[in-house]
Amino acid sequence: MVKTSNSDLYDIIIIGSGPAGCSAGIYARRAKLRTLLIERFAPGGKLLNYERVENYPGFPEPIAAFELAKRFNDHVDAFGVERLSAEVQQLDVSGPVKRVITSEATLETKTIIIASGAAPKTLGVSGEREFEGRGVSYCAVCDAPFFRDQDVAVVGGGDTAVEEAMYLTRFANRVYLIHRRDKLRAAQDLQDRLLNNDKVDVIWNTVVQEIHGGEAGVEGLKLYNKKDDREFNLSVQGIFVFVGFSPNTHFVPAAIGTDEKGFVITNENMETSVMGVYAAGDVRSKNLRQIVTATSDGAIAAVSAHRYIDENSRLWS
Repeated sequence: MVKTSNSDLYDIIIIGSGPAGCSAGIYARRAKLRTLLIERFAPGGKLLNYERVENYPGFPEPIAAFELAKRFNDHVDAFGVERLSAEVQQLDVSGPVKRVITSEATLETKTIIIASGAAPKTLGVSGEREFEGRGVSYCAVCDAPFFRDQDVAVVGGGDTAVEEAMYLTRFANRVYLIHRRDKLRAAQDLQDRLLNNDKVDVIWNTVVQEIHGGEAGVEGLKLYNKKDDREFNLSVQGIFVFVGFSPNTHFVPAAIGTDEKGFVITNENMETSVMGVYAAGDVRSKNLRQIVTATSDGAIAAVSAHRYIDENSRLWS
């Protein structure tokens, strides 16, 4: 049970239960630290938005993303990490005792590991918000079955966009991949699979200008081809947007440094600009956001937090 009185001080509070948060929790408990993991939604983080994982070491055969998330969290529970289901609203990091203000309680801790991940970016075009949940989606694994035998569009050119487009071919009649450039950014093996799938059409050098529809939902897109300087319409019943992510840092105070996109800045030890506060995983400013890098970040953050607690025990005596 989570206690809220000042007499109970956590060693580490971890915000987020994705790969980074789970890894941090495991390493923290192995060090015998009193650890709390806070998760806003279901345990697993962004992993729950995907179908399968093909590139995590130790799994030569693809593993279902849900199963991998479950294994991460089962491992956390096996080590006795405490949990709280709540939304973190604010952090007070002004003193040696940090405060995490959540929708359920205000908690006190010696250290904090921010592993809150990132959320999908939107296109910001007319009709996107209006038709969200009625043809506009940011998760193919979640919503693909609703578009069986229909025509859909996927926006993006990275690994996620290509993977989700391939998944949609299991359900949709036709999948249009709309990319603003003339070359995909996805890994080459993913590109090869996509371009050789006869249910996929790639629309190059093109951006979405408008999403339109009616009472039943999305009916089509207004597109603009930058190379040809041409506007045209595409009839689809769904659009899946995968154009990057924004960090979940709405609760992070200004004292914790972030980059121009809002991702938390750390050094190689996952230390932020505030002593005793660390960041790990997709919320961190870095070049590569993968499961394997997130788990590495989490482990480093927990070890760094342990070292900080050992070296500064006088602060809480």
